[in-house]
Amino acid sequence: MDPTTAIDLYCERSAPGLLAEPLNALSNLAFLIAAVALWRLARRERAGGPMPALLIALVAVIGVGSAAFHVFANRATLLADVIPIALFQFVFLGAYARDVMGWRRVAVMGLLGLFVAASALAESLPAHWLNGSLGYASAVAFVGWLGWEHWRARRPEPALLLAAAGLFLLSLALRTVDNAWCERWPVGTHWAWHLLNGGVLYLVVRGYVLGRRG
Repeated sequence: MDPTTAIDLYCERSAPGLLAEPLNALSNLAFLIAAVALWRLARRERAGGPMPALLIALVAVIGVGSAAFHVFANRATLLADVIPIALFQFVFLGAYARDVMGWRRVAVMGLLGLFVAASALAESLPAHWLNGSLGYASAVAFVGWLGWEHWRARRPEPALLLAAAGLFLLSLALRTVDNAWCERWPVGTHWAWHLLNGGVLYLVVRGYVLGRRG
């Protein structure tokens, strides 16, 4: 496929062109708003060091990359969309295990290996299952597990990551039904996935920042 050829994956893209997915593009502002809110939180909590800054930067880059994909919809912007998401998941999981849970390096590496294996297994399943959302199933499961651990350890705002897991599950459901609802709801539901996931990323990084001092 020519890299300039539009990739049509969502209800809202019913024609070629830069403005074919206005809601899917503009809804990525949720990630930029989350990044600004997290930057202010990190300053208030005096969360220094490279890791909080890296996580906040990745939240912003996710928003920019996803917006670029929904405007241009080609192979290059598809990579700009998916790579920051994968990096964020990997970095956040390792950072939380190390800095909040206090795991040693070997244990953290084992956890990351398990996450990569689970994600690869999910990605190997047929792409049409759950409208391509199955690849995020491992991320939902791991956020749920971290939510239980955050609550069990009575860390600051103990229900924070459980709330993130619930919001993530709802956003994944909306992503899944996008194409199925095209006839009844032409703009689809993918934009809601963006809005809710901006909240998910805010909650999980907030849990990390507060958990480090807790």
